Amino acid sequence: MVDENLDMIGFQIISNVGTARSLAMEALFAAKSGDYALAEEKLEESNKYFVEGHKVHAGLIQKEASGDKVEFSLLFMHAEDQLMSTETIALLVKEMVEMYKKINK
Repeated sequence: MVDENLDMIGFQIISNVGTARSLAMEALFAAKSGDYALAEEKLEESNKYFVEGHKVHAGLIQKEASGDKVEFSLLFMHAEDQLMSTETIALLVKEMVEMYKKINK
């Protein structure tokens, strides 16, 4: 059976990066409507949530690197997937915000 603490860590990652992804998309919608200040604000807020999720994930990596085996779970695999996809989405949204700025000059 998977450790309940590992489940909670998975939920922390999912919660933080899920919020980060939502904020990144809000940034994209703001840029699309021409509100670049709001887009930048949303991207900054998104990054704060992403960093929190990443810190939790990094803590688990450090735990395993020090010899304390971390048990595999589908929930944790999902959390890692969400972390990676959110990072990609945020990078693309940053580029798209810049594109909107150039297009709408």
